[in-house]
Amino acid sequence: MTATLNRLAPSRRPARLAGLLDGARKVAEAIATPLVPSDYLDLIDPLRAGAELRGRIVSVAHETADAATITIRPGKGWLGHRPGQYIRIGIDIDGVRHWRAYSLTHRADASDGLISITTKAIPDGKVSNHLVRQATPGTLVMLDQATGDFTLPQAVPAKALFLTAGSGITPVIGMLRNHLGELPDVAHVHCAPTEADVIFREELRGYAAASRLTLHENHDDVAGILDLASLDDLVPDWREREVWVCGPTGLLDAAEAHWAEAGLAELLHVERFRPSIIEPGEGGSVTFEASGVTVDADGSTPILDAGEAAGVLMPSGCRMGICFGCVVTMRDGAVRDLRSGEITVADESTTGTKIQTCINAVAGRCDIEL
Repeated sequence: MTATLNRLAPSRRPARLAGLLDGARKVAEAIATPLVPSDYLDLIDPLRAGAELRGRIVSVAHETADAATITIRPGKGWLGHRPGQYIRIGIDIDGVRHWRAYSLTHRADASDGLISITTKAIPDGKVSNHLVRQATPGTLVMLDQATGDFTLPQAVPAKALFLTAGSGITPVIGMLRNHLGELPDVAHVHCAPTEADVIFREELRGYAAASRLTLHENHDDVAGILDLASLDDLVPDWREREVWVCGPTGLLDAAEAHWAEAGLAELLHVERFRPSIIEPGEGGSVTFEASGVTVDADGSTPILDAGEAAGVLMPSGCRMGICFGCVVTMRDGAVRDLRSGEITVADESTTGTKIQTCINAVAGRCDIEL
């Protein structure tokens, strides 16, 4: 009898072992629910190849009282960029993820693999104020790949003019850091409210002192808002130069009109941080169905801004109508495109109409699925 049991034991052991392993697996799955293995890998190595693209803040360096450069180590999926391009960054603030777009300011050939953005804190700017005043090294952020066509051409121009104001310097400083040695003749006109507000002031002045570019600073508190007619004195040959302009909407609109009037619109490259409002309309009310929130909004306020101000969790991205990160479904009503004045009415024969909330304002009333 004993011999019989001993002979049977080996054949029973694999089944017993399999049962134990299966039980352990079930316990592990129960503990892990609703997480999956990749979630644990994200905790261990969030910047690994194949993971959703993230970055870790390495440092926060203040450029002015209201502006800071955020240096980030991107994950292994980072594909690089062309100077002048921007990226979308997602950062969690009070448990809510917010996405914003910022120009890249680092050298593209840096051996340390780090990237950087420079942002200026704006009044009521949730993300910009957080980055400038509260972000700390070690913080994880979500990243998108670089995009945008506000860049230098493959064959650089013989004469270039950069016209910037405020944080509009950021894409241009990226171009200068990477391509200044290739540009034979550069003029740069930069505007800021005061001398202390000039971002990258010492760097720009260093380029000028080394005769690498001709720099003109316009401080509004001393000289007033720049009048583009003064370009005849500041940069007498501006008509012969290819020009890149970035800054507040007022400067961009004035530049487009100025170059168009001179018959030189083809020489002008413009980068907008926000869409230009052509026809604001009368506004109305917007209802966010899932949130149960209804707010009144004027005809110049993007639905994205109206929703965020009311505490609605709004998807967003570049906030310029480029990346389509803010697209939602309008169930009913109508909106007005702030760039063209075109009215879009919800299609009642379908489940709704897709709209971009960053470049549309309510036209009378509308219902949004959020």
